[in-house]
Amino acid sequence: MPRPIAIARIRAASALIDPAFLDSPMAHDSGLDAVLGCRLSAKVEFQNPIGSFKGRGAEFFVATELAPGEAVVCASAGNFGQGLARAATRRGHACTVFAAETANPLKIEAMRGFGADVRLAGQDFDAAKAAAKRFAADAGLRFVEDGLEPAIAEGAGTMGLEIAAAGRFDTMIVPLGNGALLAGVGAALRAASPATRIVAVVAEQAPSMMLSLEAGRMLETEKADTIADGIAIRVPIPEALETLRGLYDDIMPVSEEEIFRAMLLLRRHLGHSVEPSGAVGVAAILAQPHRFAGRQVATLLCGANLSPAMAAQLAAVPV
Repeated sequence: MPRPIAIARIRAASALIDPAFLDSPMAHDSGLDAVLGCRLSAKVEFQNPIGSFKGRGAEFFVATELAPGEAVVCASAGNFGQGLARAATRRGHACTVFAAETANPLKIEAMRGFGADVRLAGQDFDAAKAAAKRFAADAGLRFVEDGLEPAIAEGAGTMGLEIAAAGRFDTMIVPLGNGALLAGVGAALRAASPATRIVAVVAEQAPSMMLSLEAGRMLETEKADTIADGIAIRVPIPEALETLRGLYDDIMPVSEEEIFRAMLLLRRHLGHSVEPSGAVGVAAILAQPHRFAGRQVATLLCGANLSPAMAAQLAAVPV
C-alpha cells in the first residue's frame, strides 16, 4: 500500500517543480455564471509546455523518487506521458511510454517530441498499461503508475493550495481519472480549506472509478467509451481507492452531451478550447445545476490537447 499523501510534501513541492507549471490563472466570466447559475472560477491548467496539469506531478516525482540515470516506463493517454517524458529526459532519465493504438495522434507526437520512446499497444489505456507493465518487468525497468505514486499526487496538490489561496469556495469540482488529481487536490484542500466541499466527476460512459468507490472495492468495466480520454478508466488501481478515502464528499457522472456542451460554453465565454477531460467540471454543473446554484464554485480546466477529430467537431459549431 502506498504511503498517505503528505500535506507537508505538497507544500514543499513547488520548489522542485518547473515554474512554467505553477501559479496558473483563474478565469471568470459573468456571462458563463449566468448560464450556470453559480459563480465559477476556473483554473487554467494548460498554458504550459505540455498543455495540461500533468507536469506538476511528473516534475515532483522525477525530482524526488528516481535514482540518477534511472530509466522509467509508464502508460498514458497522452498528457501524463508528455509530463513524465519532459521531466525525465531533462534530468537524464530515459522514458518509454505505452499508449493505446487509438490514442490522440497529436498527444503521441508530443510525447515523442519530449524525448519519449512511444510504443502503441491495445485498444484502450488499460490495455496499453498492461503491456507497459509486462515490458517493464521483462526489461527490469521502473514502471511509474500515475494514480499509485504519492509524489505524483503531491505535485498535483500544489493546484489545491493555489486555489485555496485565491479565495473562499463553497465547492471544488475535480475530474476523476486514475485518482492522482483528486488525491492531491483533495488532500491540499482538506488542509487549507476544510469547509470547501469536494465533488469528483467521472464520464458516464467510463464509470469504473465511481462504481468502485461507491462499492468500496475495485470494479472493472468492459469498456470506457468516452470522448474524455484523460479520464477513460476501465480498470481502477485498487490502492488508489484506499488513498481517496476521505478526500472527497460526492462523486457524480456526466454524459457525453454535457461534456461537449461544456466545451462549447468554455470556448464561447472564456475563449479556451478545452479537451473533454478538462471540461467535465463545467459539465457537472450542467448535469445537476441545483447542487451548485448560487454557490462560489471552483474547477480545473486541466488540459487542452484536443484530438484533430474533436477540434474539427468543436470548430464546426458557431461561437
